[in-house]
Amino acid sequence: MSGQLAVCAEMVFLDLPLIDRVKKLHQAGFEIELWDIRDKDLSALAATGARFGSMTGYSEGSLCDADSAHEVVRTARELIPAAKQLGISRLVVHPAQLIDGQAATPRFRATGDMWLSAARTLEELGRLGEEHEVTFMLENLNTILDHPGIPLGRAKDTLALVKAVDHPNVKMMLDLYHAQIGEGNLIELVRAALPHIGEIQVADVPGRCEPGTGEINYRAVAQALAQLGYSGPVGMEAYASADSEGAIAAFADAFEPLAQLAG
Repeated sequence: MSGQLAVCAEMVFLDLPLIDRVKKLHQAGFEIELWDIRDKDLSALAATGARFGSMTGYSEGSLCDADSAHEVVRTARELIPAAKQLGISRLVVHPAQLIDGQAATPRFRATGDMWLSAARTLEELGRLGEEHEVTFMLENLNTILDHPGIPLGRAKDTLALVKAVDHPNVKMMLDLYHAQIGEGNLIELVRAALPHIGEIQVADVPGRCEPGTGEINYRAVAQALAQLGYSGPVGMEAYASADSEGAIAAFADAFEPLAQLAG
């Protein structure tokens, strides 16, 4: 299996404690992704020997709000030692603050000041990432179903911000589940974003379950990525439609073209 395939341990094997989910995914050959790690036993996680790929890279503040953007940078700095303890080099940030997945302060129209605040804060994160050898990845979100009230959440907006900042330690977390709901045209989106992608995340639509359960032809996406020469990570951030073993197997099968490229 390609070492570039990762699975979010927060969404599969939910009948097991987190540490056992990590062990099962590690045994299956996947890299592990996590969300908020502040409440987790980092020593126990590190002792599993698993490869950890990404985590949420801030805990407070909003990139696009000049009054709280400094909190994004402050909390990102505070989380870096924990990331280092787990060997994590990819830290995920969002266009605006989420609390339990929802907009902390819903805003349905992006202003010029929001663009400027987001770009300036990403520049600060880029310098912080360069200092500590980590990459901050700005994730696109859908505002139709999962995250209403998040400004600058569309893939075209997050891509524009990352391109504008133009820093090697600031990349895009291209979430194709969110992009399908909000924009579609995924293969062309991947093609346009390719030089700026730090990671691609996947789940099917509708339902946010593993590839093959919805309308997205992930096999075709994987073939396009292979043809484009993409060699970065692909993470399944999806729930299992039935059993988790079957879900991670379906994910690996859908992205076999990338595994063949890596081989």
